[in-house]
Amino acid sequence: MTDRTGTTPPPEEPQAGRRRRELAAATVGSVVESFDWNIYAVLAPYFAADLFGHGKSGVSGLLGAYATFAVGFVARPVGSYLIGRLSDTRGRRFALTLGMSVIAAASLGIAVLPDQRTIGAWAAVLAVAARVVQGLAFGGEAPSVAAYVTETAPPRHRFAFSSVSYGGIIVGSLLSYGVLALLLHTLGKSGVTDGGWRWAFVVAALLGLAAVWVRRAAPESAEFRRARAESTGARPPFLRVLREHRWAVLTVFLNTLGGTVGYYFALVYLPQYAAAYGVVDREEATSFMTVVLAVVLATMLLSGAAADRFGLLPVARAGFALPVLLVPVLLIGLRQGWLPFQVVAVLLGMLVATVLGTLNVFTGLLFPTEVRALGLGVVNAATIAAFGGSFPLLAEWLHDHHRLGLIPGYVTLCTLGPALGLVTALRVPSFVAAVGAPAVKARSGRVPSQSG
Repeated sequence: MTDRTGTTPPPEEPQAGRRRRELAAATVGSVVESFDWNIYAVLAPYFAADLFGHGKSGVSGLLGAYATFAVGFVARPVGSYLIGRLSDTRGRRFALTLGMSVIAAASLGIAVLPDQRTIGAWAAVLAVAARVVQGLAFGGEAPSVAAYVTETAPPRHRFAFSSVSYGGIIVGSLLSYGVLALLLHTLGKSGVTDGGWRWAFVVAALLGLAAVWVRRAAPESAEFRRARAESTGARPPFLRVLREHRWAVLTVFLNTLGGTVGYYFALVYLPQYAAAYGVVDREEATSFMTVVLAVVLATMLLSGAAADRFGLLPVARAGFALPVLLVPVLLIGLRQGWLPFQVVAVLLGMLVATVLGTLNVFTGLLFPTEVRALGLGVVNAATIAAFGGSFPLLAEWLHDHHRLGLIPGYVTLCTLGPALGLVTALRVPSFVAAVGAPAVKARSGRVPSQSG
């Protein structure tokens, strides 16, 4: 039996098995990346004194912990460039396996790091070094996953694959809160503060090793193999990539801006924010985040399925516009006590999910195969470093200076990014062709060139 192109399709079972291995390789890495990265953020209030000491204000140790959290993000663009080049030359599988090996090793290093009472200021120095190493690896992880999923997902289910692979980040966050809840239940708050936090980083290292094993069994992207076989030589310089794909670069920046600020506020910092206004106990709020993350994961899967069923553009238009309208209302309601924390947390999480659900393939479609990991990765990592990784530090600094009321306006402004990014994406011919956007041709009579 042949398909419409006159070719015989591959056997159903082997192809289905290959798809499962490809999706598993992408998703398991996202789980570990998110767990390793976010377990640091949620545990920062518990290990800040151990690694960064106490301060007269009572918060300087926590500020040091959040500053190190931000420093790790600064290393991400460098990792995106280095590993992105490897991903675009040696292959997606090689880059994914290398990055995950480094992530696991750095997590184990944090788990066994001596505290300040033992080695003094070297505890903080080594913690910073471990986070920088992780930042380098994480910088190459996300774009390699996005490139791999974009190239391996079946066309009819590409956004479902996108939501599952990106959903691994939510699963990792869910696990991080679950591990913290388990530690608090078994060791108590004082036990977690007094060294119990180290067990979470041991779990992170073990999960990383499991991900390496899964990825070593995954096949290389067939699209990448074809592109490498047809390559005429060296890859173009990075600045040339940015210049020739400037609409794609701008789109990635805008989408990442809204996604990363929304993620780190709604799914990481929100319990601290609500506790600062006295509307909920921090530990109670943190425990409830497991429910929020489960709702977020379900919403992401639904948004991916809806994009495959009804098309990306109508789903994105609705999903990207709602946060702009609802985020300020929800945050004002939380602060004034009109809305309970649980309701606000769930709704904010669902709004973030509508942006994240299609993000892997949405941004992957903006670049050609031969520069996909590099072009997507550096812009994505630089934006996350500047706006996402710095968010807990910024929020804690505003809190310390009695300016936390500025957060709702800042978050709302950033939510404009994905809505604007949908407009700039329609300036990229390959994206328009992939998702089907006849309205662009109808307005202008042609599809705009990538170079504008």
